[in-house]
Amino acid sequence: MISVDSALTDMMSAVFADYREGHDSPTVCDAAFWNRLNELGLIRLTGDEARGGSGASWLEAAELLRTATYHGVRVPLAEHDLLACWLLDQVGLEVDDARRTACVLDGTGTATDVPWASWSDRVVVAWRQGSSTRVADVDGRDLHIVPGTNIAGEPRDRVSVDVARLSGDVAPDTLIDTLFLRGALARSVQICASFDRILELAVEHTRDRVQFGRPLMRFQAIQHLVADIAAETALARATTESAVAEVVRSGWDDPRIAFRIAVARSCTGHAASVVVRNAHQVHGAIGTTREHRLHEFTTGALAWRSDFGSVYHWDNLLSGTAMAAGPHRLWAYMSS
Repeated sequence: MISVDSALTDMMSAVFADYREGHDSPTVCDAAFWNRLNELGLIRLTGDEARGGSGASWLEAAELLRTATYHGVRVPLAEHDLLACWLLDQVGLEVDDARRTACVLDGTGTATDVPWASWSDRVVVAWRQGSSTRVADVDGRDLHIVPGTNIAGEPRDRVSVDVARLSGDVAPDTLIDTLFLRGALARSVQICASFDRILELAVEHTRDRVQFGRPLMRFQAIQHLVADIAAETALARATTESAVAEVVRSGWDDPRIAFRIAVARSCTGHAASVVVRNAHQVHGAIGTTREHRLHEFTTGALAWRSDFGSVYHWDNLLSGTAMAAGPHRLWAYMSS
């Protein structure tokens, strides 16, 4: 991938590191910190400059998500910028400073496991109406929101509304599918960032922890566990970076995007099982305590791999693609 400007990455890292220093554990992003990110132009990083955004690409957005996740800061940057505000831009609706998330309503006007809905001022909802797709920017007070959380402690809420009361703006038919892919790629980036931090913690622990007169890292069984974490992390990162690079190169209309994101999500999903299991085996009992930071990243990786499609969903998509390509076209399709 083309690297992001180092001055920007340094600034991002400093902002999140400074915020995390004042918090002993991951917390739901507070309004003061959100305003700070807004002042720095980070909450609408990929928005059109003519509409109040910073005009960045998915490369910068991926780096922002990676940095926030690496420092253990839970903040809805993907939901606000890459999903909700992107939807509004697609249908030409105005974007103000309100905190937003997005969801797709089913036939009953309900969406489950909506990220950060209870924390947001407004929710951008999309739904199918007959043969068309519609989008509306709805005040949170006009929605029925039942709060919930995922295993990482992030808001995952049930949202319902009477769609007959919503006018909505007509949107392209492909909008919901693209929204799903954007969310899936964002989660893959976050999972990879968690893996990076998990690997660092595992290496640090095995270097510093002494058992039977020598560091853990000197035991071959421990070396194998850490090596497997590193290998799975590298594979997940390679497939995810490939998907991000393809988005930047070709845009979201390219038919190869869905395949590359499916590969990334399948690899990160399966890797999560190995990375989380091995990391907790390496750390032993201390890795399960609240005082140790390992759980911040392992629970995040496990929670995010189920957002925007389960591992089973992405595996099925890849299997279907392989079957459709057939034995004579499969390699050409995979290597294109």
